[in-house]
Amino acid sequence: MKYNKIILAGGNGYLGKVLTAYYRDKATEIVILSRSPKAVSGNVKTLVWDGKTPGDWVSSLQGAQLLINLCGKNVNCRYNKKNRAEIFASRLIPTKLLGDVIEKMEQPPQLWINITSATIYRHAEDRPQDDLHGEIGSGFSVDVCTSWEQTFFATHTPKTRKVALRMGIVLGISDSAFPYLLRLVKFGLGGHQGNGRQYVNWVHQQDAAKCTEWVMENPDLNGSINCVAPYPATNNALMRTIRKVYGMPFGLPAPAWLLRIGALVIGTDTELILKSRWVLPTRLLNSGYQFLFPKAEDAVKDILSGNK
Repeated sequence: MKYNKIILAGGNGYLGKVLTAYYRDKATEIVILSRSPKAVSGNVKTLVWDGKTPGDWVSSLQGAQLLINLCGKNVNCRYNKKNRAEIFASRLIPTKLLGDVIEKMEQPPQLWINITSATIYRHAEDRPQDDLHGEIGSGFSVDVCTSWEQTFFATHTPKTRKVALRMGIVLGISDSAFPYLLRLVKFGLGGHQGNGRQYVNWVHQQDAAKCTEWVMENPDLNGSINCVAPYPATNNALMRTIRKVYGMPFGLPAPAWLLRIGALVIGTDTELILKSRWVLPTRLLNSGYQFLFPKAEDAVKDILSGNK
C-alpha cells in the first residue's frame, strides 16, 4: 500500500533513520521535524521546529496518515538534576505541543504514535509483564514514562487515533545498545553484566519499523502497546548469543560493583544495564502480528551478517 504522508517528529536520530528507510518506498512524502535544517532528498524533506512552539511546520501535519513522535533526550547519561530535568522536558513539551496543535486541526493525522519505553514496568525476575496486566514500576525512569504517557493521552484529539508504543531496546548495527555490546564481545569482555539474570526487552530494528505500519493498518489498536520481541533474553543469554554468533569463545563478566565504577567514569547510570525488563508484546501477538525476528539468535545473525 502507498501512504500519502508520514511525519517523523524528532526523526533525525537512530530510530528516525530506520523509519525513514522503511517508509521511503511506501510513502509519497516523508516529513521530518527537526531542530536543524537538512537538504531535501527525494521524497524526504526536513522542516525546522523547536519542539516548543507552533510554526510553519504545523501545516505539514494536515492530512497525514501517520505521525510518529520520537522526541526525547538520550537517557544514556548520569541522572543528575540537570539531566533529569532535560529528560522530562524533551519528552513532555513536544508531546503536549503536538497534542495542542492536532486538537485544533481540520484534517489532523489519522494516527499518532508516541514512541515511549517498555521500561515503564517494574523490575521483574519472577514473571513477565505485558500490556494487559503488567505492573508499573517505580523510580526515575518509570516516572518519566508515566508522565510522558499521561501527557500524551491527556490531549483531546477525537479525529486522531493515539498509540503509545512502549519500545524495547532497538537492536541494529549502527547505533543504540548493540554496537556497545558487540565492542565488549570483540575485546573479550562480553560476559554477563551484574548477575546476568536480569531480562533484556529487545526488538530488531526492522520489527520496530514494521510494528508502526501494523498499528496503522489495524485501526482497532489504540492505547499503550508493547513493542518488544516475544522471546526476551536474560543478559547472560543475550551476551552468550552475541559471542556465539560473532565467534568469540569467551567473555569476561562484569560484576555490579565494577559496572557502578564504570558508569561513573563514562557518565551513565547502571539502571540501564541492571534493571530486569521482562516484558511481552501480548497485544501485538493477539492482533496477529508476526515478528520478523522473534528470537535473539536470529536477530543477532541478521545484524552481524556482513558486519564482522
